[in-house]
Amino acid sequence: MVDFDLGGLLDTWRRLGTSPEGRAQFSGVIAKVAPYSGTIRPLILELEPGACSIQIDDRPEIQNHVSSIHAAALMNLAELSGSLAMVASLPEDARAIVLAMEIAFLKKARGTLTSEAICPVPSHNERKEYEARITIRDAEGDEVATASLRLLVGPAS
Repeated sequence: MVDFDLGGLLDTWRRLGTSPEGRAQFSGVIAKVAPYSGTIRPLILELEPGACSIQIDDRPEIQNHVSSIHAAALMNLAELSGSLAMVASLPEDARAIVLAMEIAFLKKARGTLTSEAICPVPSHNERKEYEARITIRDAEGDEVATASLRLLVGPAS
């Protein structure tokens, strides 16, 4: 098991994210730290301050009644992507919490999906709202959903 806390998120990623096995191990740790997010079985592909990319595979457990990936699973993917991009960006004395999310479903989501999130990189822990933008694409590169995540950054307790 990996020694992990959210404060060391980026350091842990930099240690593990250079290999497929390490990315899988890191993703497993994230799934344990955030069990609901783990239900989509995320595979973190990239993580750096201001950006995160995650892949999920289509499987029956996350499908809806029309055999496409459920809206809640897409929201879960978008929220995890945006949140990780922001947490990887925070100064050590800051924390973030999601305030709101908006998502648009553009086409049925089927097959392997990849989310890409980008957000500003806060330079201090001043209480301020930030927005992460997320795009989810299918294996053909078609957008299946776009989302906006509003986060409040502030001093860590």
